[in-house]
Amino acid sequence: MSEPEVRASTQAERAVADQDPPLGVATGRTTERVLASVGKLSEATLQFQRCDDVPLGGVLCALPALLAVGLLRGVREFFSWPKGYYPLESIFIALAFMALARVRSLEELRYEPPGEWGKLLGLDRIPEVRTMRSKIALLCQEPEASIQWGSQLAQDWMAAHSAEGGFYYIDGHVRVYHGAAALRPRAYVAREQLCLRATLDYWVNAMDGQPFFVVTQDLNERLIQTLQEQIVPRLLAEAPGQPSDQELEANKWLHCFVIVFDREGYSPKFFKDMLDQRIAVITYAKRCKATENWPVEEFVKRNVTLVNGEEVDFSMAERGVKLSNGLWVREVRYRDAGGHQTSIISTDFIHAAEPLAAALFARWCQENFFRYMMHHYALDRFVEYGAEPIPETSLVVNPQRRKLENQIRRERALLTQERAQLSANTLPAQASATQVATFEKQQGQLLASIRQREAHLTQMKEQRPATPKKVPLKDLPQAERFTRLPTISKHFVDTIKMIAYRAETALVGLAGEKLQRSDDVRSLVRQVLQSSANLIPDEQQRTLTVQVHPLSNHAHNAVLQHLCAQLTETETIYPKTALRLVFEFLGPG
Repeated sequence: MSEPEVRASTQAERAVADQDPPLGVATGRTTERVLASVGKLSEATLQFQRCDDVPLGGVLCALPALLAVGLLRGVREFFSWPKGYYPLESIFIALAFMALARVRSLEELRYEPPGEWGKLLGLDRIPEVRTMRSKIALLCQEPEASIQWGSQLAQDWMAAHSAEGGFYYIDGHVRVYHGAAALRPRAYVAREQLCLRATLDYWVNAMDGQPFFVVTQDLNERLIQTLQEQIVPRLLAEAPGQPSDQELEANKWLHCFVIVFDREGYSPKFFKDMLDQRIAVITYAKRCKATENWPVEEFVKRNVTLVNGEEVDFSMAERGVKLSNGLWVREVRYRDAGGHQTSIISTDFIHAAEPLAAALFARWCQENFFRYMMHHYALDRFVEYGAEPIPETSLVVNPQRRKLENQIRRERALLTQERAQLSANTLPAQASATQVATFEKQQGQLLASIRQREAHLTQMKEQRPATPKKVPLKDLPQAERFTRLPTISKHFVDTIKMIAYRAETALVGLAGEKLQRSDDVRSLVRQVLQSSANLIPDEQQRTLTVQVHPLSNHAHNAVLQHLCAQLTETETIYPKTALRLVFEFLGPG
């Protein structure tokens, strides 16, 4: 240590001696912290000590999977990191561990034992909430860095799923906003059956539900617009395994990839636009009425392999259908035991009918992904508060047009009601002169009201073409201009959560090799991640042994033994150290 560093270290020790507590709860490496605060330390060295019964120590079992799916891949290339106590890698690992341990928000970190978390990171303590927020803000100060990092990971993940034949699932997820800092447009929330102020995210997932990337919309744009402007161009640029121009020219039925979405994206014009770009689509047909059911004789039993490998027999039929714009597509129908027919529309002319049905039914994996992420990973939680402006040139729904449309609908409904009333009114067969006079007066008044409403309705319809559907945001009054929630930090944390979910899924795959009941595998993995463990570092052998405590029963312990053996074989080195991770089951063999 140089003379200035020795002098700074002495001053730091004197300063520390005057503080109680020195630098916060569980800060055992005070000299290094003070040196880092005055710029004399680049970053702390990760040091592990023998510790028994560390709460949540089982989360270390996820570290090999986290590194394998890309938690630290390229972070030093994409993100700049100044001198300080906490290494860059420790922030990423801490955020991933928090997600896997079900610490649902940064605020909940206040109620976690910081020293116990520090033992898992090779430090004295985990950063406090304010420090963690500042570190995330530092990582997100260059928005392009976070976006490029997530884009690179998405390309790697899509390349790993290329064996699935280039199927990409797109679905929207509504994040309800109850705050007052931002003014958000309304969106329909199906799970609450209400239109609420919210932010709309569109997720792109694999067939098994594992995520690739997410697109957040400033003004809750519809699915077709998002596909055309953001998702499809990105997939064309990043999706692996696409045929060359020569291959596309040689085979007119060949496509770049297949996108799968819900009925919201049904549009013959959109199907044609995608087909012109050599992109196939799969979705549900709109308005498939029972009166339009196909004859039962057309349906035959076909063996379909689902995304989870299960083989089932589907009663299916297929026809070629001409849509309203003259586009010919494939319509595949599935008939269930009750006779209900589900219609599938596709422009994929390469695959057989069975894979098309399996592909669309696998869309529920994405719905299950949303449900699981909301419950276990707090997908809808905010990372930071506040609001950001939306570009003033952004087009929004014209309030005057919306008001006019509402008035037209109201007048049309009242007109229909009065016409029905006019037709329903009848005069008794033996009516008196007074009754006849009253009837004629009422009918005349009703007829005059109908003519007045017809004239008013015609006038409003004439005004409609002159009232634009959308106007620039700057044309709205200041109090009515929408703002967006902070997006970069949310995108960064969501990427960490995607990595954590993928790592958990990888552990589920390993544990599923030994557990017969597949429905219990993910619950077992969660139990492992939340178990206590002993940490035993060995500097001579350069190992860090993680002894996971026994689980709830013998069957689960057998799976845990298998999991520990498989994870040890990966020979994972704890980042920023030379220690190889060794996983052991702390119990009878």
